[in-house]
Parts: sequence; structure tokens; C-alpha cells
Amino acid sequence: MNPSGVDFDDAEFGFKEEIKDPQKAKNEQTFAELVESCHGIIGTLQQAVEELGMPRLKTTRPVHSYKGWLTLGNPEEYDSAACIDVERYPRTMVRRPMGASRFVQRQDPANGSTQSTGTLVNDGDIMMHDAEGNDLAGVKNSRTYQVLDEEAPGGKRDVDRDDLAKGYEYGRTAVHISETDENVTKLETKTSLDIIGFIPWANVSLPSKQSKHPTETKTASKYNRFMSMTVSSILIAQRTNSKAVMAFSSLIHALFELETYAIARLVTKDDKPPVILLLAPSIEVDYECLLDVQIPFNEDVRSYKFPPLDRVVTVSGKIIKEHRNLPNDALTSAMSKYVDQMDLSSFGRDDDGNPSEYMPMSETFSPVLHRIDQAVRWRAVHPTEPIPPPYEILVRYSNPPEDLVNQSKKRLEKLIAAADVKKVPPKVQGRRRNRNEVKPLSGLNVEALLGDDQKQAKVSIQNAIPDFRRLLDSAESIEALQDAAQQLGQIIEGRIKDSFGDIAYARALEEIKVLREEMIEMEEPVVFNNFARQLKRKLLAEELGGNRKDFWWEFRKSKLGLIDSKAAATSDATEEDARSVCSNSWSPWTQNDH
Repeated sequence: MNPSGVDFDDAEFGFKEEIKDPQKAKNEQTFAELVESCHGIIGTLQQAVEELGMPRLKTTRPVHSYKGWLTLGNPEEYDSAACIDVERYPRTMVRRPMGASRFVQRQDPANGSTQSTGTLVNDGDIMMHDAEGNDLAGVKNSRTYQVLDEEAPGGKRDVDRDDLAKGYEYGRTAVHISETDENVTKLETKTSLDIIGFIPWANVSLPSKQSKHPTETKTASKYNRFMSMTVSSILIAQRTNSKAVMAFSSLIHALFELETYAIARLVTKDDKPPVILLLAPSIEVDYECLLDVQIPFNEDVRSYKFPPLDRVVTVSGKIIKEHRNLPNDALTSAMSKYVDQMDLSSFGRDDDGNPSEYMPMSETFSPVLHRIDQAVRWRAVHPTEPIPPPYEILVRYSNPPEDLVNQSKKRLEKLIAAADVKKVPPKVQGRRRNRNEVKPLSGLNVEALLGDDQKQAKVSIQNAIPDFRRLLDSAESIEALQDAAQQLGQIIEGRIKDSFGDIAYARALEEIKVLREEMIEMEEPVVFNNFARQLKRKLLAEELGGNRKDFWWEFRKSKLGLIDSKAAATSDATEEDARSVCSNSWSPWTQNDH
């Protein structure tokens, strides 16, 4: 019996009603004696309300993922092989939040009224109701399969799923395998858990068999934490089999004393793909077990090479320890002290005021999971009221503790000074469209100081892209922008015309790409579209050094078509116009050049 009363005195919770009616005090005393005789707990209602915000952990029923033999050796060939009856259960499992389903208000097609409570829809699903009592029906999903067929309406024809067959992509070929032959792609396996080897806890030196020198050694492979591919599971002996319990305990203690992991091959069901497990011994006061995680096959590992963080290696192989991209001793020391100052492991306080862990696992709950649960329960009881904020315990660890941040403020300031952190200059809007300029912190005109205030008036063929961009930066009118684009267009046409084979195509395509990007940024897509139309007309008319249709193929392959209205709102070309420009048709243009 655990009753809760309104304004009940509770010394442990820290509540006491000052002016209490004598009859109420007598009743409360009677309740307290009754609860004490029943070995229950009595408390004030305020404590019960506050504890509603404490998430309640759901006790799950363990379901075994494997139940059978753990073998060491082949029992079919050797009498000395060990077979132990074991059971495997999940040790950790990710709990998912409750899922939402889609429903639609269902009405009787005859008179438009909703059906009665508890009726079944045609497909057998039970009707549900919303907070206002309206009948709801679940939304079903359907999938159709289509194939290309020029004779069918719309160019596609619906096919049944039974008419489909699996095809495996091999290069650019689809290899068809029918259902009758599909078993050739499956590996025939039997349910089993076999120990296939052992590895030490730490690196050890072993004699190298491939070396000609007997004194040379190699380092045995060590298990690394990044190799864990799944959640952990627990392996125990069959609880009703005393012989299996004794044998399994011997195996656990042998692994523990030798500081060794076991590697096992697991097949949970017949014809299931095998997985490799790492088995680690765990010996507690009241039980012994093997903890296992799945580890990768050789094909599952992705290896990447990254530059070292403590040194810079030049192209010639020289190692540099002091570099602008490397932290110096002062920065390393400042960062180390700041990390120590922000330590959470002993920032908390226990009931006696002694230092303790700030975020114990028992008080760290999933905000997403319990927030959804809180919102659903509230909306079910209060359909129209706004959902209250999350419980305090759910957001308690969303930010570092304020007291710790204040204590570490001086360390942070020293770290900022050691790292020479500077504020990024704000982006300012220039006089031209969408052209952002970075304003120096000093506010000085760098170009004027360097004597580069004379405006560039021409795009040179040797430095076309930088000159073109410099002209755009100094352009103060649409005419100046169009003139810069025309100069770059003439240089591009000259490269195509004078190119020996396709030797200058790459440079011309790069300049076209820059022209297209700059016109999108300057919101002048018409300038590029006119250039693209003119370029195609000249290529088709063979005015650029003969037959240069191969350049247009490279142009299409680089996806440098017209700027349509989707890429720029001010464009004069639709998506259909852009698609027609990059078509395979070599017929002359029917549109007028702008």
C-alpha cells in the first residue's frame, strides 16, 4: 500500500503544512500507522506529481537469439571436441520511440455518417477513434511496377510483381537469375556457434615465419573498439544443465586467466549468413558469462589515410614539427588545462556533499523517446491544450552546468588568446548584384594602397578567368557586364577554332563553366544563354575551324546547358528549352538569337 494525500506532511520530501485541521492530522496519523503495518510508503501528493516527470524504465522480457551448442572443435570428426549447451540474449538494445501511423476519417458511403464503434473495415482492420470520437481508418500503401512500352498509353505499362525477376548488375550487364536457380546465390549453413580461434587482450610479439632472420618478430593483431559492429549480447550456459554450467564456467575462467578473447562463427538459423563474434569473459559476484559483439569480415573494413596531427610531411619527405597548422606547446597546454577544468566526472555531489559523477547512467534518459511519450499522453487527455515543455530531467544535460562554465571562463580566455582566435569579417553586400565583398578589419582600401585602382578594361587570353572576374568586380552597369562576357566568349571561340584536335577543349570548357556560374550569381542568365545559342549555331555551321561537333559532345557531357528558370528566376529559357539545347539533334536552330 502506497497512498498519497493532499498536503500530507513528509519530512523526507521537505513538506509540512503549518496550520492543519486536528481531524485531518488524526486521519493522517491513522493512515501512517496502517501503511507502516503493511510495509508500504506514504507521502504527500506534491511528491507524486513531481515524480510523474521521472521517466519509468520498461522491463523487457529477454528473448534468446540463439539456443544450442557452443563447440570447440568438430564433434562429428573428433571425440575430444567440446560441446556446451548455451543461450544468447541481448545485453544492450536501442529502444525506439513509439511510431506514428496515418489515419483518415472514415464515413459511411451510403449516408455519409461514421460507422459505429468497434466495426471492422472491409480488409479486417479494427477501426480506431480520435480524441473527438470520430472513426478513423488506417491508410494502406500500394505499390505498382511499370516498364517502358512505347505502345502503351503514357509510354509505360503496369506489370505484376510475379512477372519480375532478379537481375544482378555485372559491369554494364544485368545478369538474370530465376527463382528456381536463386538458391545458387545462397550459402547453405546450419545453426551453430563454433569457436574458431583466440586472440590476446593486448599486443604481443610473435616470431615472424616469413622473415629469414629468426630474431625478427611481428605484432599479433589486437582487437580495436572500432571493430564492434553491433550492440552487445550475453552468452550463458543452459540454466537447467549443471554439466553445461560447469563446462562453461571453466571456459570463462580459462579466457580470463590467459587474458584472451575467443573468436566464434555464429549462424542463428539454417541458411542464414554467418557472422563473426568476439567473445569476452565477464565474471561478476552472482553470475559468469561471455559478452559478445559482431566484428567485421575483411571486406567490411574501410581504410583511409589521413595526414598526421603532430607533424607536417613535405613532398620531399621532410618532417616539420613547427608549422602554422600545428599547435604549439602553449596552445596544447592551454587546451589541456581547459579540458581538465571542464571535467564532469567529479563535478556532481552525493547526499553527503562529496564529489561524485555529474551524469550517472541511471539518471541519463533519452530526451526524444520520453518527450514523444509525454506529448502523446498529454494530447490524449487534453486534445486542445498546448503541450507543456519537456520535463526538467530530460533537458538537464543538454548544456554544460552553468557553474562549471563560469569556473572555466578564465581558462577559456587563455585558450582563445593562445589559439589567436579572431572574429570572421562580416560579408557585406556590394554595389553589384549578389557580389559579396569581404571588408578588411582595418577598413583600408587594399587596392588603393597597392596602386591597383586603375580599372581593368580587357580580358587577356593568357589570364582569361582572373581578368574576367576582375572586370565583373569593377562593372557598374549592365553594358560593362555584357562587354566582359563578350570578351570571354570571343576568347572561348578562339580556343576552339585554333585548337589542335581537342587539346584546348578542357580550358575552353572551364572558361564556359566560369561564365555560366558568374552569370547565375550576377542574375544575368540571358547573357550566357545567348552565348550558348550562338556557340551551337557556329559549331553546326562549322565556323569554328571546321567540324567541331566533338566539342559540343564535351559541352553536353559537362552539363553546361542553358540557365533555365529553375536555376535563375530571371531566365528567359524554360526547362524544355534547356533540354532541347543539349539534345542529340544537329539540326540548325529554329529560335532567333537574342
